[in-house]
Parts: sequence; structure tokens; C-alpha cells
Amino acid sequence: MAFRILHWACRIVLGGTFLYTGYIKVDQSLQFAAALSGYHLFPPDLILPMTRYFPWVEIALGALLLSGWKLRYVAAGAVGLVSMFILLLTITYLRGIDAECGCFGPGERITPLSITLHALFILPALFLAAETKIRIRWQSAGQVRP
Repeated sequence: MAFRILHWACRIVLGGTFLYTGYIKVDQSLQFAAALSGYHLFPPDLILPMTRYFPWVEIALGALLLSGWKLRYVAAGAVGLVSMFILLLTITYLRGIDAECGCFGPGERITPLSITLHALFILPALFLAAETKIRIRWQSAGQVRP
């Protein structure tokens, strides 16, 4: 029962977050483009294509997490995407660039706290990606009933 609750909580939180952040970026695409440009990591020719297509990847990922289709693989994709976010934010912060994150809308600066917040989103994604293996280990240890 605890696994089922944790499973659904992870799917709802992670899927809902990706849907929300994707929608914000679609709705406020110019602010998102400005945030990406502020990272000083991408060639100017890539900013607009990234602004146009990347939010739809987030929206699709959120919808797939909520639907449960190929969940283990979709969750692994979420781990990769969140890891990429963390890497980009960390590089930008360590370079001393005062930039907006652009993840949850305009106005959010890149700080150690924002990097930590993103790192926390790896936990539900990792759980969903490895849930089957975790469940098997717990069952073999006699901790969880099938």
C-alpha cells in the first residue's frame, strides 16, 4: 500500500510540475528566451529553437508521467532532463553569472536554493525509474506483500 501511495504521489508531483513549467515557458516564451540567453551557454542561433520546442518536451514528459505509459523509461528521461537542468544551473551559478532560472517563470534567480530545489525533483524520478527493482528487493526481504 505504501508503494502505491508513493508511486502515485511521485507521478502526480513530477508530472504536474513538468506540465506547469512547460506551460509557463510556452505562455511566456520571450521571458524564457531571455532566461536562456542569460546563461551565456548557448549560441544565439539556438535560443529561439530551444524556446519553441523545449517546453513541449516538458509538457509531453509531464503528460506521459501522469498517463503511466512506459513509465520506467519516461521516468529515466525525467532523470536525464532534471540532471541537465541542474548541470546548466550549476555551471551558470559557478561562473558568477547573475541570471534568471526561467524554470518556474520569470523572476527566479539562479541561487544555491534554486539548484537544490531542482535536485529534489530527481528523487521522485529516480524512484519511478527504479520502482520495480526496489519493489523486488523489498519483497525478497519480506518487507512488502505483492
